[in-house]
Amino acid sequence: MHQRTVAVGSRSGLHARPASLFVKAATQQPVKVRIGRDGQIPVDARSLLSVLALGALHGDSVVLTAEGDGAEAAVEELATLLARDLDATP
Repeated sequence: MHQRTVAVGSRSGLHARPASLFVKAATQQPVKVRIGRDGQIPVDARSLLSVLALGALHGDSVVLTAEGDGAEAAVEELATLLARDLDATP
């Protein structure tokens, strides 16, 4: 299993547009990725409603985890995406 903690870079946190971009990227991964906050049960990163329900704000730490072939690359790609300010992306 590969795991990485990353701070949410979007000014608005993981809601609306940033969450949608993250979920879209997660659905394109070859493995199932889960995302969670401290004290919360990790959720499927491919579920927009689940990602929105995390309530992750700008600067909050989230943990990405995945298992199987391609897990490390998937987690690293999604972590890089989450660290960016997705609100600033045109």
